[in-house]
Amino acid sequence: MPSPTPSPTTTSIHPATTLGPVALTVSDLAGSRKFYEQAIGLRASDSDDGTVELAAQDGRPLVVLHGDSAAPRLNRRATGLYHLAILFPTRVDLAFALARLAEARWPLDGASDHLVSEALYLSDPDGNGIELYRDRPRDEWRYDNDTLQMSTLPLNLRDVLGELSQATGPRPTAAVGTTIGHVHLQVADIPEAEAFYNGVLGFDVMVRGYPGALFVSAGGYHHHIGLTRGTARAPGLPPAGRSAFATTRSSFRTPPSSPPCSDASTPRASRPPTCRAARWCAIPPATASC
Repeated sequence: MPSPTPSPTTTSIHPATTLGPVALTVSDLAGSRKFYEQAIGLRASDSDDGTVELAAQDGRPLVVLHGDSAAPRLNRRATGLYHLAILFPTRVDLAFALARLAEARWPLDGASDHLVSEALYLSDPDGNGIELYRDRPRDEWRYDNDTLQMSTLPLNLRDVLGELSQATGPRPTAAVGTTIGHVHLQVADIPEAEAFYNGVLGFDVMVRGYPGALFVSAGGYHHHIGLTRGTARAPGLPPAGRSAFATTRSSFRTPPSSPPCSDASTPRASRPPTCRAARWCAIPPATASC
């Protein structure tokens, strides 16, 4: 499999870097909890700080909900979160995810075959975008002159559901091994976003082929972060309390051998590459939040 070629001025982020939990601010905590439990298949647990953690069968949190009754719905035209993406370990698990949505009578916004993956798209009660997907094996990914090929083709939902013909079920909870595969953001300027995510954090550029979009990752993955240019006339930070990326946070999981992040008092030039542009970083390094 071809390896991405980093910019000559960029040190690539550790190839084992993955995404940690995504934190969302929601207007109706109880309603969102019910949605993520019943429609998405995550197990909810209450935290001491009043938040709700949502996990798959293995108990690792994927989504953390913060309740704020004043939080407005997501503005899909503004910069911020476009969607969070939950990655299932197998196609059978994606089929069970589709069956859970049907059982909950929750509508899809779309369904696509991206060549590297198969994906379902929907929105949560606050309008936050969600992708549920499974990856094809990496040896099935296609390259053209060392460039990973991705597309947006129709996904045959009947064929996906056909995976359940030999499966035992139902399965009300997402399987062990379900993770946050990536997040997709709307940004004000693609070159500026590339300068940050590639030039500062060290994510490798994987795909440039989509108009107005860029996909970056660690370790040759198709993308850990998708970047799309927003359409708002006045790009900038989302308004306070909005259930979007100003009140959404995801962390990057780096191996324990990576240098520890430091607090905001450390000069940026002295911080590890994954934290150099951050206003703050979390400790320990295995859950570095930048």
